Amino acid sequence: MKRPIDPRRYLVQFSSHNLPHIFTDVLIIGGGIAGLSAALEAAKSVKVTVVCKEGARDCNTWHAQGGIAAAIAPWDSPEKHFEDTISAGQQLADPEIVKLVVERGAERIREMIKEGFAFDRDNGELAFGQEGGHGQRRILHADGDSTGSAVLKFLLACVKDNPNIQMLTNVFTIDLLDVQKRCDGVVAYHPDRGVFLVRAKQTILAAGGCGRIFRETTNSPVATGDGPAMAWRAGVELMDMEFMQFHPTTLYVAGATRALISEAVRGEGGLLVNSRGERFMPNYHESAELAPRDAVSRAIVEELARTKGTCVYVDVRHIPAKQFKARFPLITRLCAGFGIDPAHDLIPVRPAAHYMIGGVKVGQDARTSMPGLFACGEVACTGLHGANRLGSNSLLEGLVFGGIAGREAAAAVSTEKEEMFLHSVQGILGEPKYGQLDLEDVGAALRSLMWRDVGVVRDQKNLDDAEEMINFWCRYVMDKIFDSPEGWALQNMLTTSKLIAMCARQREETRGVHFRADFPETKSEWHRHIVVRNSGRGWL
Repeated sequence: MKRPIDPRRYLVQFSSHNLPHIFTDVLIIGGGIAGLSAALEAAKSVKVTVVCKEGARDCNTWHAQGGIAAAIAPWDSPEKHFEDTISAGQQLADPEIVKLVVERGAERIREMIKEGFAFDRDNGELAFGQEGGHGQRRILHADGDSTGSAVLKFLLACVKDNPNIQMLTNVFTIDLLDVQKRCDGVVAYHPDRGVFLVRAKQTILAAGGCGRIFRETTNSPVATGDGPAMAWRAGVELMDMEFMQFHPTTLYVAGATRALISEAVRGEGGLLVNSRGERFMPNYHESAELAPRDAVSRAIVEELARTKGTCVYVDVRHIPAKQFKARFPLITRLCAGFGIDPAHDLIPVRPAAHYMIGGVKVGQDARTSMPGLFACGEVACTGLHGANRLGSNSLLEGLVFGGIAGREAAAAVSTEKEEMFLHSVQGILGEPKYGQLDLEDVGAALRSLMWRDVGVVRDQKNLDDAEEMINFWCRYVMDKIFDSPEGWALQNMLTTSKLIAMCARQREETRGVHFRADFPETKSEWHRHIVVRNSGRGWL
């Protein structure tokens, strides 16, 4: 296969002598639950700078509806949560990481309650919801189905009151900056400031996911896979990039952007029916509507093919209207905006890209393979989720690993020498080889391609076609020197898409969210991870 992307370290040409600098102890790229948790922990002892791609609320955390899984109910235990998470991970979840997260996660949730965070209650007691794959009712919610935004507001208020934290918005992080293979900060861009450098003693990557590389997605517009792409260019190890979780139920209205219909709706008794009004999940899985997300997504895809429908439906008409509205106020308002009354109407849904399970490989201390660089949140691959993320474990992971990354980065600051700031760095690029292109058109075509060929159901031919097409676009996009976030985001989308397709082609089996129609069985020889790293020789 022809190599489509020349070895390239930076997307822009620059000299550190000629650019403005910001200096900080710890730099955090991303302002979601993981990034802010890291900031609050690191700020206990050092100065912290947080950079956000757009506004403080433009992240996947803000859109998270389902809740936070935490084993703190009298009938529950971290051991039970551990067993459910291991089971969902299809033999690829790391037992030590799972134990770490479920135990520390429960502790962190108790701390948040003591700090004044208001989880939803029923008659004065904490209300625990049920979700697919969980053997217990252990999902905590806030503001009904707006848990993510409630948590983010809480963390933002804490950040605002902390004098050791500086938060910068509308900053596009172009690339990780390295000096002698050690992370030294980032090359960044602001509309008013232009290109500048943030030099940091320690850097934490918390840049979120990549759902926007798919046509159908629940993700925020900022989720264009910038984190994995900049890590790849820096030679950082990535793991499990083939595992992309598709949420089975997003509101399907032609012409409208996809919006999440939380799994908690099924946990509270919602049923899935096809276009003929027939309930179908019992035909596909013993847990029916409460099956893991990968099983429900595949069942819906098969049911759509069988009935030749464009969507299936969530039926909640048997749930008292007052009860449903109180439990799901956001979903009720969302449906009303499209003339859908859940008390009387079926809610049309279909799967959409939701959560990037793979990402930057980290250990228990959140360290990456590059000295001076940590990662946490959706951009990181900790080994918690294995081949399939258990619902509501992502916010928990963000809280736990955000705290770990912040604590470890702050501890590492004291061991670094000030002379690291004296190095000069220059990005060197060749001249563009190809002509002009329409960025919006290429982006739309890429999203359609990824949804069609690297989506819920995959096979060799479609994956080969996807790689070939991505390679073609790369030859026209990757040699360009752009001067705006739109161009850099497209280059990142192509890079991350290529990595996902490449790894999906390599894994010739079905496991968790990775379903190969041509290899439908799980194979023992694939009880391992795919780890990739840019060696500087392109896509070899």
